[in-house]
Amino acid sequence: MRAHPGARPLAAVLALGLCAAIVSCKTLPDVEPEAPPKAVPTIATTSGTLPAQKASALVARRWANASGDLKALAVMEEQATGVPLIAGNKVTLLFDGPATMREMIAAARTAKSSINLETYIFDPDEIGTEFADLLIEKQKSGVQVNIMVDAVGNLTTPPAFFDRMRQAGIRVVVFNPVNPAKAKGKWEVNNRDHRKLMIVDGRVAFTGGINISSTYANSSLFRSKNKKKQINGDKVGWRDTHIRIEGPAVAPLQWSFVNLWVRQEGGELTQADYFPALAPVGDKFVRVLATTPERDSEIYKSLVTAINEAKSSIHLTAAYFVPDQQIVDALVGAARRGVDVKLILPGVSDHSLIRYAGQNFYEPLLAGGVRIFELQIAVLHAKTAVIDGAWSTIGSANIDRRSFIHNYELNVVVIDPAFGRDMESAFNEDMRDSKEVLLEQWRHRPWMDRIKETVARLGEYWI
Repeated sequence: MRAHPGARPLAAVLALGLCAAIVSCKTLPDVEPEAPPKAVPTIATTSGTLPAQKASALVARRWANASGDLKALAVMEEQATGVPLIAGNKVTLLFDGPATMREMIAAARTAKSSINLETYIFDPDEIGTEFADLLIEKQKSGVQVNIMVDAVGNLTTPPAFFDRMRQAGIRVVVFNPVNPAKAKGKWEVNNRDHRKLMIVDGRVAFTGGINISSTYANSSLFRSKNKKKQINGDKVGWRDTHIRIEGPAVAPLQWSFVNLWVRQEGGELTQADYFPALAPVGDKFVRVLATTPERDSEIYKSLVTAINEAKSSIHLTAAYFVPDQQIVDALVGAARRGVDVKLILPGVSDHSLIRYAGQNFYEPLLAGGVRIFELQIAVLHAKTAVIDGAWSTIGSANIDRRSFIHNYELNVVVIDPAFGRDMESAFNEDMRDSKEVLLEQWRHRPWMDRIKETVARLGEYWI
């Protein structure tokens, strides 16, 4: 099986991290409220922040059919992250690479002013070349295209692939070069740009877990009628989730791109209408969490807060699951207070080291009442959760220390019962294609697996 592009450079990251021993280990924050919660969450609109009375009326109307107290959860999450909700958005779920690539390519073809693309990996394969050809075509037609790719994620991508785009006028920034001589700003080799984001004309944004790569070209059989197909080497599908966003929430996504471009000293962006006026186009509340290594991860604090506040269900899908003790305790605590806690984790893995490190946590989770399912028909790469059927998160961050401490990551939280139902439907579909891990069976697993789990956990901080 071809190694996953997100894991492919992992050995290089480990080697670089160990060589740069100057990097000290950082711990994750305790997620505890520092002050009494407000009465209502802050709601940002195209006309400014809503007064408390109007915000309370709006959330009461939008969340009338929700289970659990979404208003209290939204307030606690804002208190933990410092990020307000944004009203008036349309959010569309996209499953797997083929569907996502079709949507992204179709949106890029309509661009009139600008395309900003940020991706951990931009492979020079069939999909990557098709994407590059389209971006070159748009640049030549007068659309300003700006691309930011991670240096480690593209270690095996020939420089000529990006040079061809530069020659067409596209601006390309390689994030945090491995060679310190090529770094324009502060050299932070252990901090990687793991975000996946494309913004077209400042009006439509795509984000989630999918890189620009043919790795995702094979369907994962998600919602397929032909699930008897056997997983066979390179033909195995990759199960991932992306979203398309329209409305006011596109602006902070655009800002996250521009801000990181400036931080990398990518030079002044060529003039374009990057921040057009954005009218409300839907009814979804969105919270944009773009994290950086120098801050306590808002994505981490958001997830822990939502788990701690869960009243009925926690349904979490994680490609790479190597949690810290606070997340383990939060999940077990929720299960013990009667919350239905289910995790879908990889049954087919592209990276055995990460999988074994995560399996080291199975026994305490299972013993605490958490149910674990391993997806059997695809390589799992999605990073999503739906809590109480209405709080959802989709993005680039894995549940591990690398994502929460060292990477630049991007997750979007959507608080909406209708969107939550779509997320639940997808979760249930994946669960039907998964095999449950039972505690007594797990306790009788081979000793060699136990040894591998222990060894893998020794390096969990760096993987």
